[in-house]
Amino acid sequence: MSVPDDSDATVAVPLLAPADGVPPVLDSAAQIVAAAAALAAGSGPLAVDAERASGFRYSPRAYLIQLRRAGAGSFLIDPLPVQHDLDSLAAAINELEWVLHSADQDLPGLAELGLFPARLFDTELGGRLAGFERVGLAAMVEKLLGRELRKGHGAADWSTRPLPAEWLNYAALDVELLLELRDAVAADLEEQGKTDWAAQEFEHVRTLEAAPPKSDRWRRTSGIHNLRRTRQLAVVRELWTTRDKLARLRDVAPARILPDSAIIAAAENDPKTIAQLRTLPVFGGPRQRRYSREWLGAVERARALPDNALPPLTQPFDGPPPVNRWERRDPAAAARLQAARAAMTDLSTEVSIPVENLLTPDLLRRMCWDGLPKTATNGDSTAVIEDYLVAGGARQWQRDLAVPRLAEALFPPAKAE
Repeated sequence: MSVPDDSDATVAVPLLAPADGVPPVLDSAAQIVAAAAALAAGSGPLAVDAERASGFRYSPRAYLIQLRRAGAGSFLIDPLPVQHDLDSLAAAINELEWVLHSADQDLPGLAELGLFPARLFDTELGGRLAGFERVGLAAMVEKLLGRELRKGHGAADWSTRPLPAEWLNYAALDVELLLELRDAVAADLEEQGKTDWAAQEFEHVRTLEAAPPKSDRWRRTSGIHNLRRTRQLAVVRELWTTRDKLARLRDVAPARILPDSAIIAAAENDPKTIAQLRTLPVFGGPRQRRYSREWLGAVERARALPDNALPPLTQPFDGPPPVNRWERRDPAAAARLQAARAAMTDLSTEVSIPVENLLTPDLLRRMCWDGLPKTATNGDSTAVIEDYLVAGGARQWQRDLAVPRLAEALFPPAKAE
């Protein structure tokens, strides 16, 4: 199986501006209709990208949409003023194959606008399956197309209006070579016999439903590991929940309303009055002072909780315990996981696909912990593992590769006496 060699030395040619110039930003219903007609008259797949405002806004919405199709050219669309006028665009592009890089990042925000592909090609995911060590857009464009994309504005606040000219240039370049990159990645996948594997993965990403948010997201507050009392955890939970409500209401990233460090400081110091609260770091700042009553109210609610309503000090497990506890709690499961991991590592090397793309680590852990019968013979082990992986959402190509290796590793044939 031929695998791309990332070590090849090439001199990349900088790509500083789109060949046809930066297209204008479309922000009216009439412009959207004209763009839809042009895209419908084009040919082949559609290159798609979207710019969000992660770290600045609460929502994952798209604040700029970039499109490019052969025969039509590139388009930049500001979805904010035309979010209710995209029917013509959806009719023109939703039946096409879309080409995105890291599609799972942009599809949710585009779906909110009624834009969703009939087929998908993800160049980042395709690069992983093709065995590339570096799968960022710039790295792959340089490796496969010999061009240099100079990144720099991906983490900007794309809700800014008007958008700076250099940002628009950057955005247009993100789709300038995406169709060529798609063809190069597809050729590598075809050469390695992985075209069908990639198609199954792309379809999985395209149709994947968003997981419901976990109820204990507040436990991811940075610095929470330093707290040792359940009452302090209750303060974190109440402040986190209050912050989240404010952030959603204002469509502002939560950390910009109140950083995690301030939540931890309040949990440690237990302020009783607004004056005491404002002596703590951040809470005395002009942006936080306006919400002083909300912050103190959250602390007071936590203080008033009965002991039986306090959150447990350690997070309840939803599934297997941490792997470092397996040896003590279930040595047989620990041995199964060790054997399974070794088998998957060998398979990863053999097919040049990252082990996490062969099977998700969580699915493998769950199967080794409690997904296998205590007594299974080698004769029915394949069916046992197959059924578990099907239930866990593993695709057919993953099961075709993994099931025989896992059956051999987890249920080796009995030695003849």
